[in-house]
Amino acid sequence: MTRRTADDLAEELGLVDEAPQQNSRSHEEARIVAGFEDIIRFVDKHGRKPEHGDGKDIFERLYAVRLDRVRGNASYRALVADLDTHGLLAGATESTPHESKHLDADALLAELGFEDEDDISQLKHVKPRAEIHAADDVADRTPCEEFERFKPLFAKVQHDLDAGVRESRRFGNDASIDPGEFFILGGQMVYVADAGEEERRTKNDRADRRLRVIYDNGTESDILMRSLQRALHKDDAGRRITDPDAGPLFGNASDDKDVESGTIYVLRSLSQHPAIAPHKEVIHKIGVTGGAVDIRVGNAENDPTYLFAGVEVVATYKLFNINRSKLENLLHRFFAAARLDVEIPDRFGRPVKPREWFLVPLNVIDEVVERVRDRSITAHVYEPATATLKKL
Repeated sequence: MTRRTADDLAEELGLVDEAPQQNSRSHEEARIVAGFEDIIRFVDKHGRKPEHGDGKDIFERLYAVRLDRVRGNASYRALVADLDTHGLLAGATESTPHESKHLDADALLAELGFEDEDDISQLKHVKPRAEIHAADDVADRTPCEEFERFKPLFAKVQHDLDAGVRESRRFGNDASIDPGEFFILGGQMVYVADAGEEERRTKNDRADRRLRVIYDNGTESDILMRSLQRALHKDDAGRRITDPDAGPLFGNASDDKDVESGTIYVLRSLSQHPAIAPHKEVIHKIGVTGGAVDIRVGNAENDPTYLFAGVEVVATYKLFNINRSKLENLLHRFFAAARLDVEIPDRFGRPVKPREWFLVPLNVIDEVVERVRDRSITAHVYEPATATLKKL
């Protein structure tokens, strides 16, 4: 197999300064045009030109370097002028500074995995793309024969996401990957089931190892950790799924180290509305406040949140060391299927649709509070038809 040199790779990425040959649309010119088309597609998608910076996606940074090269070379500008639908070349001259000094081509190539066999700064013998990614070819997805063992894990994590117990965060700031973690790649949930021993180290002294990765469609792959990292970075929708926070959410009593955060309150409406009065024993408002509950509901008769009627406080639960808004969101998501669907006219006759009232018996709310306390809430769902909790 013919080995490609550093110059070949740099040219393929558009990281070259030499003027293109004068013959009609040479292979090099075709690469310059194709590279500029990549930049145009980036601007079409993101509404801005590619930028430099450590916090940017590796491919955006490559496009930024490529754009600097084109702007700084008159021959290149003439070659792609007709494609410049966004005015990216406006004001460019031969003396246009190369912003790529923030991270040069060598460093970008290294980050993409093109490691020099000797000194990366020399780029004398860069490994060919086929050789670098040969191990990744082994990572083709195959059916996971024991997927039934992993299927409940995906269901539980999805339930945690729906309930607000877990979050999905953009992959990038924390690029670590460890067994037992979940990610979202290409619209699929990914579970890292296992990791092998350290397999190789890059010239930047970064370890690599092969992972057993399970996908929620019932397939699995044997992929290198660095390859999975690159895929998550490249995917605009790549996400890390957080672990549930450790420790109790709240307690009935505090100690010297606890900080009181607020109160869960449960209200019953005194409204005479025909859709509410006959069912008031099972219609409850569930909320969280950082202040006094009686002050919170003091103007209920004039507030659409309280159905323009007085309310009765039927239960309260003190919170300690808890994010009030996150807990309230969790409770509302948990009971979302039982949300009261009613419109109440305001004083001007305009319909108002309150969102914090639910068809849930008080004893079920008590049980849910206890489940939140012992963290077993993520293993349950609420069934409005039977007004009971069901274990997943």
